[in-house]
Amino acid sequence: MSKGFRGGAARRSLLGFGLAAAALPVSVVRAQGPALQVWKDPSCGCCEGWVRHMRAAGFEATVHEVADLQAVKAVNGVPDKLQSCHTATVGGYVVEGHVPASDVRRLLAERPRAKGLAAPGMPPSSPGMDIPGTPYEVILFGGGADRMWARH
Repeated sequence: MSKGFRGGAARRSLLGFGLAAAALPVSVVRAQGPALQVWKDPSCGCCEGWVRHMRAAGFEATVHEVADLQAVKAVNGVPDKLQSCHTATVGGYVVEGHVPASDVRRLLAERPRAKGLAAPGMPPSSPGMDIPGTPYEVILFGGGADRMWARH
């Protein structure tokens, strides 16, 4: 074998290793899913149901149990009329209440100018509540006029 051939093979191996190593962090990030921070009351079971829904959809949820959710909602700019039982943040957006994972994924993909999404109140048929048969709306808020984002 010539020295040039071995050097070329070594460079190709090193290049291949470098490309594989560079791809590794991206794969790890994708496997972990979007990071979701959730603030909820320690005794709220429906909030736990929503967190399970989000984790099942691939979100990496970190839960913060707090006694004063109003302070969290105020800091995150959630209007009184759109409030629910828990508040979350993901990708620079606020997610208020039982918003389905599919709506959050769409929000992250489309990246509209807005504060976030809200499922006001506690809609019975929403994820975590799981009582079928009651239609509800998810509202996009904080980008000017609030508007319906999805109807479920």
